[in-house]
Amino acid sequence: MLEKTNVKVLDKVVVRFSGDSGDGMQLAGNIFTNVSAGVGNQVSTFPDYPAEIRAPQGSLSGVSGFQVSVGKGVHTPGDKCDVLVAMNPAALKQNIKFLKPGGVILVDIDSFTEADMKKALYVTDNAFKELGITSQVLEVPVTSMTKAALADSGMDNKSMMKCRNIFALGLVCWLFDRPLPAAENFIRNKFAKKPAIAEANIKVIEAGYNYGHNIHASVSTYRIETEDPRPGVYTDINGNTATAWGLIMASEKSGRPLFLGSYPITPATDILHELAKRKDLGVKAVQMEDEIAGVCSAIGASFAGNLAVTSTSGPGLALKSEGIGLAVIAELPLVVIDVQRGGPSTGLPTKTEQTDLMQALYGRNGESPVVVVAPASPTDCFTMAFEACRLAIQHMTPVILLSDAFIGNGSSAWRIPEADEYPEIKPNYVPAELRDGSWKPYQRNEELVRYWAIPGTEGLAHRLGGLEKDAVTSAISTDPVNHEKMVLTRREKVARVANDIPELEVLCNKDADTILVGWGGTYGHLYTAAEELNENGTPVAFAHFRYINPLPKNALEVLKGYKNIIVAELNTGMFADYLQAKLPGKDIRRINKIQGQPFLVSEVVDGVRNIIK
Repeated sequence: MLEKTNVKVLDKVVVRFSGDSGDGMQLAGNIFTNVSAGVGNQVSTFPDYPAEIRAPQGSLSGVSGFQVSVGKGVHTPGDKCDVLVAMNPAALKQNIKFLKPGGVILVDIDSFTEADMKKALYVTDNAFKELGITSQVLEVPVTSMTKAALADSGMDNKSMMKCRNIFALGLVCWLFDRPLPAAENFIRNKFAKKPAIAEANIKVIEAGYNYGHNIHASVSTYRIETEDPRPGVYTDINGNTATAWGLIMASEKSGRPLFLGSYPITPATDILHELAKRKDLGVKAVQMEDEIAGVCSAIGASFAGNLAVTSTSGPGLALKSEGIGLAVIAELPLVVIDVQRGGPSTGLPTKTEQTDLMQALYGRNGESPVVVVAPASPTDCFTMAFEACRLAIQHMTPVILLSDAFIGNGSSAWRIPEADEYPEIKPNYVPAELRDGSWKPYQRNEELVRYWAIPGTEGLAHRLGGLEKDAVTSAISTDPVNHEKMVLTRREKVARVANDIPELEVLCNKDADTILVGWGGTYGHLYTAAEELNENGTPVAFAHFRYINPLPKNALEVLKGYKNIIVAELNTGMFADYLQAKLPGKDIRRINKIQGQPFLVSEVVDGVRNIIK
């Protein structure tokens, strides 16, 4: 009985699912996350895909992981896990380093055969001894018990093996006291078109849950504290889906139809997939032949009066650079979403980094300033996608949204907002008084924003292109003085966007001598690190940038007020260099990581202490 178990009450707990790529670890993790969000927990996830997507089964290079933290005050997926689920010897070997001291290991002992051990490069026949494991190990015959649960189903062996992850999930649901009906509802919805598969998985998850009851005396169980959430409808959402939904909200609020022209590329493809489902909302999503076609189709759609978007990752952003330059000189609203990934060239497509910042800021020919923004979390992807659209339309400029694989694939509990929580987006249409034939394409308002003429509007026939235009007549011009004036005007127009974005907010200990600075998807780790530093006697302020170009109006003055400025980012110091150029009198220190993995909170804490000691 449950009351006889060792029950641990914690503010937050972390569980890590690991197994072969294709073993359903991501699905098991997503179900656990969704159920936890539904009972009032904050959640943060980290799907850790293998770099070698088609690695041999049971090999070290093919291990797939999914880590999730649930509870109160959750900002990150956690540095290490309380429970590690390892479906084979390779998964155990690759992930044991992520287990907390005193944690629980759940293994499918059926998979620890001699052949499996050999594939995972063990040199002995005892994996636990060889790895020096002293933690509590729950050796569960997952494979055989899954088959037993499905003995009467008529399923073949291969199909039954695909359900093993759900058995493990059932046991984890028992360990963490998760409501089984919620998980079962998720499974029914997931496999709605395959009811036999749904029922088989429901039978298996119940078998795993009941197994937990039967072995209650030998393991710990956990009770997780819940938040007092703001009233509303909550769901678990990943960053890419949130981005897509933010674009839809912006389309509604601007009155402009949404067009996405994109080539599928890891890890941004899900944005294309999500928007392709939304024809009922008037979304036009087109899978293009390549990256250049993607951006050019979006530019054409923008000229035609659409809220135009193209999505990609770093290699695709490089290919789109000429097209973005055309949008700069044509001064058309265009949103470019870059879900950053690891490395140059093909690099590490399934891993995360922040290494496209300089490309976003400067990676075009000529003087081609664009607005650059970066969401801080999976749920913030919704807000910043909306913001990217708002700034693009109201300031007639391309905007680059720098997401990353960590927050794009990761998820958090999200309260679905009401429509009136987001402002109306007001396109800068040609005013009525200029529709008498006097309007010229490069006429501007007092903020230097070019007016948007929607094709088909009477009296507003015009052409745009890549050649420089005269500031007054809008005719093609090669005059050197005019060219300089247009370059400076386009730069100033982007600079004035600072008047239309929030000021920089300082968190944690504002009166400290040291400020920790970050941008984009590192927010959760850095904020948690700053809190931990302050709790343990190291005074630190914290500031996080979601608006990169232009910077918030008060940003430089705020930073000048601190003795020590430490920038932590997942690259070699791009944002630090950017700030250093704007603050020449300051010695900006750095904490950097380029491993295709997010920060550990401990890495940031140790980095700050080493700098200011």
